[in-house]
Amino acid sequence: MNTMKKTTESDSKYKALEKMSILQLLTNINKEDKTVPLAIEKTIPEIEKLVTVIVKLMKQGGRLFYMGAGTSGRLGIVDASECPPTYGVSQGLVIGLIAGGDKAIRKAVEFAEDDTQQGWKDLQQHKISKKDVVIGIAASGSTPYVIGALEACNKNKITTACIVCNTKSSVAKVAKYKIEIVVGPEFVTGSTRMKSGTAQKLVLNMISTSVMIQLGRVKGNKMVDMQLSNNKLVDRGTLMVADELKVSYKKANELSLKYGSVRNAVING
Repeated sequence: MNTMKKTTESDSKYKALEKMSILQLLTNINKEDKTVPLAIEKTIPEIEKLVTVIVKLMKQGGRLFYMGAGTSGRLGIVDASECPPTYGVSQGLVIGLIAGGDKAIRKAVEFAEDDTQQGWKDLQQHKISKKDVVIGIAASGSTPYVIGALEACNKNKITTACIVCNTKSSVAKVAKYKIEIVVGPEFVTGSTRMKSGTAQKLVLNMISTSVMIQLGRVKGNKMVDMQLSNNKLVDRGTLMVADELKVSYKKANELSLKYGSVRNAVING
């Protein structure tokens, strides 16, 4: 077990938080949040390597898996769940798994993250293969659920990666592609849903967005394959079609509803 003092567990730089005014609290939290993108910037070369391999394997029919516990698991599920409506890809292309299963999305499941075997079992439910990429997300870098899954993936020649917020972590030792974002002590000591969670969310945005663009799911700067699943998105899609085809809003709306996506409306309009 890694007993080294973790940066994510280090004492906050701020004392007596309960004595601060609301303005002081908000200002200091924001001050800490501003450091997160700068920490991520240092890891861009590692993120680039990971995105490159994800794109390569996805073009061969592979999928992307996110795995984590607690906040980390939930962030992976959020990113995975947003890919189909945003980019029109199938539900099974990007998959988020959380220790404790779906019920853990809303409510913590005690000791679920401590099971070293369950992560691999969860992956097997999805018929994991060598074409897939598995990213373990763990602020601490010590989550047994993630470590066990990545170790099993390595044994089965499945590409592994991680997003962690400590250096020299147990998760990073197992993962082939390591993204280590050291954001420093949290405003509230050990509350990794704050800066660490923000860092993980930003990196997940970077990964999935750049992957989808590389897979041709964006044209110009538009989400041409997004699902037109509510009035706001229908309106957005209609405006895209109208702009691309130089037709009226009414005509663009008819085409969007008829063909179901901006791409298809433009091709067939």
